[in-house]
Amino acid sequence: MKKYIGTIVTVVVMILYMMVSYYLLIPPINLTSGEFWIYIIQLLTIFCIITLFSLIVDKFKNASYKKSKFNKSKFNKKINIKYADMGLVSKVIFIADVCVILLFVFLSIFSSEIFNAKKYSQILQVKEGSIDDIPSVTNASAIALMDTQSAIKLGDREIGSLNTVVSQYDIEDYSYAQLNFNNTPVKVAPLAYASFFKWVNNKDKGIVGYVVVNPVSMDASYQELSKGMKYVPSAFLGQDLQRHIRNKYKTTIFEEPHFEIDEDGNPWYVAPVVKKTIGVVGGKKVTGAILIDPVTGDMKKYKLDEVPTWVDIVCPGNLICKQYNDYAQLQNGFLNSIIGQNGCRKVTENSEESTSDYGYIAKNDDIYIYTGITSVNGDSSNIGFIIANERTGETSYIEAAGADEFSAMNAAEGEVQEKGYEASFPSLITIDNVPTYIMVLKDKSGLVKLYACVNVNQYNIVATASTQEKCIDNYNRLLNGEDINPNTDENTAQKEEIDYTQYEEKDITIAKMQTIDEDGNTYLYIVDTEGKIYHAKYKDVINMLLVNVGDTVKLRVFNDNFLTIE
Repeated sequence: MKKYIGTIVTVVVMILYMMVSYYLLIPPINLTSGEFWIYIIQLLTIFCIITLFSLIVDKFKNASYKKSKFNKSKFNKKINIKYADMGLVSKVIFIADVCVILLFVFLSIFSSEIFNAKKYSQILQVKEGSIDDIPSVTNASAIALMDTQSAIKLGDREIGSLNTVVSQYDIEDYSYAQLNFNNTPVKVAPLAYASFFKWVNNKDKGIVGYVVVNPVSMDASYQELSKGMKYVPSAFLGQDLQRHIRNKYKTTIFEEPHFEIDEDGNPWYVAPVVKKTIGVVGGKKVTGAILIDPVTGDMKKYKLDEVPTWVDIVCPGNLICKQYNDYAQLQNGFLNSIIGQNGCRKVTENSEESTSDYGYIAKNDDIYIYTGITSVNGDSSNIGFIIANERTGETSYIEAAGADEFSAMNAAEGEVQEKGYEASFPSLITIDNVPTYIMVLKDKSGLVKLYACVNVNQYNIVATASTQEKCIDNYNRLLNGEDINPNTDENTAQKEEIDYTQYEEKDITIAKMQTIDEDGNTYLYIVDTEGKIYHAKYKDVINMLLVNVGDTVKLRVFNDNFLTIE
């Protein structure tokens, strides 16, 4: 019996470890899930490590010693660990571990784009669209312009004013979701427990509310709930949302749940359900969603075509962008996507982070994502756009050549470069059936200061204003060939918005002056006697016409921008 005690202890320890690790990792019990394979592999590997450790201990315990001439003990013979020394159970598990690892590697390669390029290119069905599919400007309140960073600032400011809330809860930065709430685009985010101990103190009460940010009025409001949300991502143990879902749907593969609200403002979490459609572990495709009531914990699984219409996000934007890249790059085989790249395209990417970027469009009570389509060579132009419904996954390609989103953002920033504003990722609309980027311009603190419209085809056509409606009106006038008078009240108001605290007055002796045309605008560049270069839009410093080389003038300067002192 004694010789089996070690084996029994090992098995008991492994069973306990298996239960604890499953509780912590909560993988789906599904052979098409990579998480499940990794869970099995780590279980077998841990068992092999424990067995090996036990074998080493036994070898040391049973080893014979002899005294050396220095009166130190040493082994009579060298200790060797052999496969033959392992017990039958250990041998079987060791072989199983190696086989499972090799099988998982084989299935991963077998299910990859290398051998299934055509199948990957067919996961996303893309239909031909037209300019008419892009929302027109008739409903300015349906344009979702606010980026997540601006929403975070407004939400934090609103929560910060509620003493009883801010001491126990916070808002996770990237929990904001873009929704179409009663035909109005909003960003919503739930409160979250600030720490484990805050959860312990408040778990019976739950999460007491959520924040709604209006991207048009640029304000945030706190919505208090009559009953708290107990099953949320920031909770622990049995109230952890993903663990709560897994307890009911043990074999279902689902994506990370996100927060939404229905037409009555009731809170819900939505977990997209996915199925692997290629090989064994490849070809992720959304097939439905699980809706969870975070107050009661009740949940229900829906097929994709049965999901309630108030739900806005079932097919995540990042997944749609990944699937479109597969559609546009793998149709002619995997090798072509790497070497020849004949006919290959991709969605717009952030050049600094190499991640997909997309904007939002509110249309027909749904939220659509849009992104430009460009060549894989990474130039600064688009050959078209895709618009995808995040609830149904329906995707349309619209052919419309022009500047990409980042070029448009640079053009908008250049229009008011003396203010140092930063453009957010734009939305896409049509104005008089002309595809147009519309975006907000923010100051250094992240507050929205201006709106900008940029023509997709001719991105030197740029209009800015302090309100969305006035910006669109200015842009319409540019399209009609009208000149926007720099002395109008609107532009005067913009001029007064310059944050002069960022500028300092400086006496500069002019060594050189030169005008340069950029994107349809004329800029004046000056070089002082110290070799420092400054620039400004010429129409903003028109009195520099009275200055000559060699003159000393007092200017307001900020970095490499300058303004004249009137």
